[in-house]
Amino acid sequence: MNIEILREYCISKRNVTESFPFGDDTLVFKTGGRIFALVNLEGELSINLKCDPVLAIELRERYSSVIPGYHMNKKHWNTVYIDGSVPDKEVFSWIDHSYDLVLKKK
Repeated sequence: MNIEILREYCISKRNVTESFPFGDDTLVFKTGGRIFALVNLEGELSINLKCDPVLAIELRERYSSVIPGYHMNKKHWNTVYIDGSVPDKEVFSWIDHSYDLVLKKK
């Protein structure tokens, strides 16, 4: 997977906007004004995703490329390194989960 595929998937979701509020190296995706994904564009490709706290821990234990969210509330966010160790289908399902969690908070 690459940045173009990640971006296309995130932006294809309903009512999503993209911006660079934290600088040129972090692409942010929001719905309803709330962040559901942040993509690191500098260095190793990674994405921060909101996650149910119990599931967040399970994913960190299962995948070495999933760690507590960088610069985020580590209870509710994971950073996923896009290095090929996690199937794309799984990453897409985690993006969906993050998007759904943000929608529920509205």
